[in-house]
Amino acid sequence: MQQLNNKHILLGVTGGIAAYKAAELIRRLKEHGAHVQVVMTKAAQEFITPLTLQALSGNPVHTSLLDPEAEAAMGHIELARWADLVLVAPASADFMARLTNGQADDLLTTLCLATDAPIAIAPAMNQAMWRDAATQSNAATLQAQQVTLFGPGEGEQACGDIGPGRMLEPDHIAQLTAQQFASGSLDGVKLVITAGPTIEAIDPVRFISNHSSGKMGFALAQAAIDAGASVTLVAGPVHLATPERCQRINVQSAEQMLQAVNEQLDSCDIFIGCAAVADYRPATVAEQKIKKNDDSMSITLVRNPDIISVVAKHQPRPFCVGFAAETENLIAHAQQKRIRKNLDMIIANDVANSAIGFNSDNNAATLITAQGEHSLALASKTQLARAAIAHIAQQFKAGNKPA
Repeated sequence: MQQLNNKHILLGVTGGIAAYKAAELIRRLKEHGAHVQVVMTKAAQEFITPLTLQALSGNPVHTSLLDPEAEAAMGHIELARWADLVLVAPASADFMARLTNGQADDLLTTLCLATDAPIAIAPAMNQAMWRDAATQSNAATLQAQQVTLFGPGEGEQACGDIGPGRMLEPDHIAQLTAQQFASGSLDGVKLVITAGPTIEAIDPVRFISNHSSGKMGFALAQAAIDAGASVTLVAGPVHLATPERCQRINVQSAEQMLQAVNEQLDSCDIFIGCAAVADYRPATVAEQKIKKNDDSMSITLVRNPDIISVVAKHQPRPFCVGFAAETENLIAHAQQKRIRKNLDMIIANDVANSAIGFNSDNNAATLITAQGEHSLALASKTQLARAAIAHIAQQFKAGNKPA
């Protein structure tokens, strides 16, 4: 279940005897690398304590919509943005009814309305309640609204009845959760991504670089892996863990990055140039540390190779995706860059906005192709990467070319 690695799972626990299984479910999700935060309804707290789930998840358990401390930072909105998936297990008949009707009368239902992340529920109730026409209608409505149902299973219930309505076991739910991140849209595709900054040496201790953290490129790599691609990540100097099942090549300078990319191109189907490559480098690199002798200092800079332009001219030519980090006239400048560099797609984001872009965990972007524009709203870089990869896969399979 490698698809769960580094995923943000927001686990909702509602009232019912199956709430005790939430403890084991948290353990299973964390064993496979997921980060888990828990939201409990008032009824759930009658069956299992928040302290138990806090100890297992390693995070405070959220129970109140109107928590003064959390609301000072719009806590429920932050939780909604944090989640890669909202998983409600167990999901009671009452919760299903309220979610179907779009109610927002507690923290959990409010989060479900506020999140852009997919929602999955694991129903748990008496067999007669599950078979009731109202519950069946609610289940059908939720599925039509793209809510995924995990189960329910059949078997002996706490009340002594036997039949459908039993919550699936934690192992099974964890497996189904992992499957939510495996789209298969890039099965068999070979993809190369550059990420992070490059550093251009001035002398043995000084260099020119930029603020790129590499987070967006690494998130794209993980999303592509989850979609079934074979991924090579060419990374500048960043302190980020390598996604599982990913080949990573570490480089320092733009010239080293170009060399590493060139070595991958003959077998590359899609290239994503996410790295913030330095446009210029010092013409010469001092062999010894430059001493501070004068009030001013001049360094002659020369142009670095334009990596993505080189890739776009390579034969066979991969599907080419570039990035445009702009501070003004975002769409116009990005569109000009796409045409100038002969790219299939360019992903434009506003780095003048301190809430997104460099060093932030969140981002927003506009995907621009010859066929039009597609906006991705503010979300975590993980969520944004999944949406971007889905769109890239769609364009790649459609065979759309730059114009």
